[in-house]
Amino acid sequence: MSDNKFYVTEEGLRKLEEELEYLKTTKRAEVKERLKIARSYGDLSENSEYEAAKDEQGMVESRIMMLENQLRNAVIIREEDKVQGVVSVGSTVSIRELPDGELETYTIVGTAETDPLAGRISNESPLGKSLLGRQVGDHVLVPAPGGEIEFEIVEVK
Repeated sequence: MSDNKFYVTEEGLRKLEEELEYLKTTKRAEVKERLKIARSYGDLSENSEYEAAKDEQGMVESRIMMLENQLRNAVIIREEDKVQGVVSVGSTVSIRELPDGELETYTIVGTAETDPLAGRISNESPLGKSLLGRQVGDHVLVPAPGGEIEFEIVEVK
């Protein structure tokens, strides 16, 4: 697992902690019970219920490890730590694609809170990386599969 900084809001941190608690208590117990029932069916070599439960157990344990790593390396985004007018993790940024695109607004968040449909983009995405450290009026070039796209920063909150 990586030991990189993991940016998260206080709300996002609470959600991660809640998910971890749910997985460690409720979900582990459910999977354990499914394994117990599947074992009671006999021959494990041809037992699809047992295989499915083992797969689920692996996914649950993998997610637990990932969440523990994220929480261990969490850097909480606090309003008071941000520099006014400069794009940082936690900023809401309005941008316009040049030369004549529509105004788009995104909030820069850590990877765990990313939800592009809700306008929440990762600080590690090409657009997020390009915006970090910039200010209103700056033009940024964002790498894209079809070539670079130029944006102007219109507002930073």
